[in-house]
Amino acid sequence: MVSSRLRKKKRKLPRGPVDGVAPTSVSDEFFNRELSWLEFNRRVLAQAQSASMPLLERLRFLTIFTSNLDEFFQSRVGSIQQRLELSSPNSPWRTGFEQQLKEIRGAVLELCRVQDSVLSEQLRPALRDNGIHLLKWQDLSTSERSIATRLFHDTIFPVLTPLAVDPGHPFPFISNLSLSLGVLLKQPDHDEELFARVKVPSVLPQLVKVGESEHVGEVRVLSLTELIRHNLHELFPGMMVQGVLPFRITRNSEMEVDLEDGEDIVELISQGLKERKFASVVRLEVAPNPDPSILRCLMEELALQPEDVFVSESAMEYLLLKEVCELSVTHLKFEAWTPILPPQLSDEDTNIFTVMRSSEIVVHHPYESFNASVERFLRTAVDDPRVLSIKMTLYRLGDHSALIPLLIRAAEQEKQVAVLIEVKASLDEARNIRHAQMLEDAGVHVVYGVVGLKTHAKVLLVARREHDATRCYAHIGTGNYNSSTARAYTDLGLFTCDKETCDDLVELFHFLTGRSLKRDYSRILAAPVSMRDSFLAAIDHEIELHKKGLDTHIIIKANSLEDHGVCRALIKAAQAGVPVDLIIRGICCLRPTVMKGAINPRVISIVSRFLEHSRVYYFRNGAQDPLDGTMYISSADPMHRNLHRRVEVAVPLLERLSRERVWELLSAQLHDAVSAWELQPDGSYIERQPEAGPVSMSSQQLLMKLYRDRARQAAILGRG
Repeated sequence: MVSSRLRKKKRKLPRGPVDGVAPTSVSDEFFNRELSWLEFNRRVLAQAQSASMPLLERLRFLTIFTSNLDEFFQSRVGSIQQRLELSSPNSPWRTGFEQQLKEIRGAVLELCRVQDSVLSEQLRPALRDNGIHLLKWQDLSTSERSIATRLFHDTIFPVLTPLAVDPGHPFPFISNLSLSLGVLLKQPDHDEELFARVKVPSVLPQLVKVGESEHVGEVRVLSLTELIRHNLHELFPGMMVQGVLPFRITRNSEMEVDLEDGEDIVELISQGLKERKFASVVRLEVAPNPDPSILRCLMEELALQPEDVFVSESAMEYLLLKEVCELSVTHLKFEAWTPILPPQLSDEDTNIFTVMRSSEIVVHHPYESFNASVERFLRTAVDDPRVLSIKMTLYRLGDHSALIPLLIRAAEQEKQVAVLIEVKASLDEARNIRHAQMLEDAGVHVVYGVVGLKTHAKVLLVARREHDATRCYAHIGTGNYNSSTARAYTDLGLFTCDKETCDDLVELFHFLTGRSLKRDYSRILAAPVSMRDSFLAAIDHEIELHKKGLDTHIIIKANSLEDHGVCRALIKAAQAGVPVDLIIRGICCLRPTVMKGAINPRVISIVSRFLEHSRVYYFRNGAQDPLDGTMYISSADPMHRNLHRRVEVAVPLLERLSRERVWELLSAQLHDAVSAWELQPDGSYIERQPEAGPVSMSSQQLLMKLYRDRARQAAILGRG
């Protein structure tokens, strides 16, 4: 009933390409966005195959691959299927969408085969060799089966809810990404086969310990799914279990919100979240060798075609493998990394406003501490009686963010606190709404962005009374204000009290919270008003400077590169002879070419321990010394959506020391011979090979060593 109601909901078909990209997959000029993303996930999967990586980290990359693919189907495949459904039968768009889905399926099937092979042929044996035994029921000893059976009765059996399907029991609702067992049953002396579904509870541990190993340090565990599967007769006493099929589904997460005058965006998003639970199914994953009767039943009830079905052993083990990654076996993991104190903020007794007045500060997470920089800045602002106002943009926050209590405390102290929370942040809408309600209840001024735009900028602005005037201090970042991701994602942040920069940010918040139509800024570049044009102008300027014989160089570090105008401009610069280096972690639609025996633009992707997330734009600008060039850090990737449909900020680094810090990052990654992959003209990536000789380090290992050595040196000088 619900799904049919949703299908009848009136929606608008986009008149042009999705995110500025035509749906057809074949293009001589650009790589397809979706297939390029799948190539990125192939590089993630390659980490699980790397024998040089700690075993449990290899396993973690296998789970990251699965999680990435889940999100890809929820958002990208869901969006394409939605547009295919809404397109007219003879539309050229329809043919393009169909072809794109066909190519996606082919690529995903290949990747899933590799994933299953890595799990069964490499990781399971390696885990066993290291004392971690992931057992099947038939592997258990008699005593272990007794332990497992007793645990099933005492702990698991009361939680399970078998749901039969018959005239009195409709086909059950199946939640997104939940793991289930499809069960085929028969009554004795009856020929009719009956279907039932048993959900594997995600609220219970997926690892079931079945006893102590004879060898110290070894663990013998059974998956919760396996334990339930071999005790199904307890759930259906008197019935005959004819077949069992583990499966899970993926639902479309795309939420279309058409905000009209007078409508409440929070109410619309909340309604959309309720409807998302019942959204159409875009993928059915089943265990290998599926029972044909159960599979046929699932496909009929979920209205799926054969092309929507994917066989994957790894997907069935996803929750289990995540828990295996958390086992306390330190020698099978990366050495723990503790973020260091930023040098300029190493004296915790010095007021951070005093430090910021002396120079701007660049911080680099997770090498440097988020708590000792960003959270310290906000804590100081909250407790400082001279601070008059705090304004902040929030895109993705963790469940237990330390920032929300700080902002509430500031409001309780009668400071002016204004927070823009982006409630349209994909897959984080519910969490953001909860945070917004908490802030509103405490008297914080909460706004939900600009109609028609997502606010993706990361800005924290503090106004402070000083000498009968008001002075502003700001933090502008490339990543979210999220302490959890700040330990796993690489991001840059700038602390500054430069007047022109802060004046621009004051105007930006007036645009976000009021009805300002200001489009020109002195220091910052803002999307959607000026950023794209400014970047295109900077690229053209490099071309003109190259013609005059001056030093030129363009470096862009980002998560994704897709905007066609930016891609064309970069290719034009490369063809003119400007060195163009692109460090693009994920999607890259730009197709490099071979000119004079070399690939240009040069595109590399870094896939390593931390997720590369920082964005940097560098233009040498004719300078003899590369550090005298123009350098921006930004919240924006050069993608159509970021430059046209989001509020983004790029800020220049004004001081040489700041540019030196970021240049270390760019230089380390451009010369990375361990974790870098080079994009080829055919769209494939080739992993760089380290040169023979001393053991090479990845760029992230090099930066960790650099930051650790710098901290030790600072400590020695401090003691001296």
